[in-house]
Amino acid sequence: MGYPENVLARDEHVVLHRHPHWKRLLGPALVLLVATALAAFGAGWVNQTDWDVNAKRIIFGVIAALWLVLVGWLSIWPFLTWWTTHFVITDRRVMFRHGLLTRSGIDIPLARINSVEFKHGVLDRMLRTGTLIIESASQDPLEFYDIPRVEQVHSLLYHEVFDTLDSEESPS
Repeated sequence: MGYPENVLARDEHVVLHRHPHWKRLLGPALVLLVATALAAFGAGWVNQTDWDVNAKRIIFGVIAALWLVLVGWLSIWPFLTWWTTHFVITDRRVMFRHGLLTRSGIDIPLARINSVEFKHGVLDRMLRTGTLIIESASQDPLEFYDIPRVEQVHSLLYHEVFDTLDSEESPS
């Protein structure tokens, strides 16, 4: 899925577009599996009882409602939040957008970036992800968590900043 072109300036080109790393979806996927297994077990147990048909229907409805609330809140919502989180590098700026109902974001012009760092622990290194830290001229450092292939992104962003500074300093 490409980043929407309507947020780009004229002649601005996307160099990199990433969602957070898929590791953010492991917990929601586990919740989906466990909640589904428990709901199926509960429905199977209720089905084996000698209860009245109407009582069984009510209990099936309660099980389905609980499953829907759990899965919606702990699986679907985190997935949609992941899907609507964008880390974008263009030839002019770094953009970060997130949020499903309430959107927020930040843009950092490449010319204003002072330093770019990354950090990742052992698990992050195995999963090829990490935290990207961008320090700009007027702000405290900004940390962007769970950036896939953070070392490549770091290198790419460094080169984009360097190219931007070179093009501003050299006479046209």
